[in-house]
Amino acid sequence: RVAVESARKQGCPRDTIERAIKKGAGLLDETVNYELVTYEGFAPHKVPVIVECMTDNKNRTAGDVRVLFRKGQLGAIGAVGWMFDRLGVVEAVNKNAALDIEEAAIESGAQEVEPLEDGEFEKGQIGARFYTEPADVDAVNKSLTQLGWTVSKAELMYRAKDNVELDAAQRKEVEEFLNAIDDNDDVHRVYAGIK
Repeated sequence: RVAVESARKQGCPRDTIERAIKKGAGLLDETVNYELVTYEGFAPHKVPVIVECMTDNKNRTAGDVRVLFRKGQLGAIGAVGWMFDRLGVVEAVNKNAALDIEEAAIESGAQEVEPLEDGEFEKGQIGARFYTEPADVDAVNKSLTQLGWTVSKAELMYRAKDNVELDAAQRKEVEEFLNAIDDNDDVHRVYAGIK
């Protein structure tokens, strides 16, 4: 539901959304099986990176990712996974700007909460990013909705335990590396250990 609402907000045509739903549910004649594949490694300057891909061809994606990691170092599964926490994240806004986000986190069952940056929500509202255990994402999403919050995102993510300190030139090099990976069609999410 959240994915459909997100697609509508981004201006995706209704027929495209319906076709994607039918395709994902296997209701179309063409059968395409997508798999979630995770790659781990290091960007330049030993920045840990986890790349999640949705692919219908693991061999093609593995080759693409190997090429993309030529400036870094592609590792085996578990190479950097221990440097990240697996969390659920729910981003939501509320029209009542006077609400206490920590109280909302406690009531919804979230583990942590942080305010959204200005510009991530409309003036006169309050926005927050709620972190949960991976198994609790749906429960926190439903609870926040019942408490009057409008959820814009509810998904699983990786968050680095420690971030690598970089100077401006190193940061630029790492950002170019991460952008090149993110531009690949099969790449779904990229998580890196930098701020």
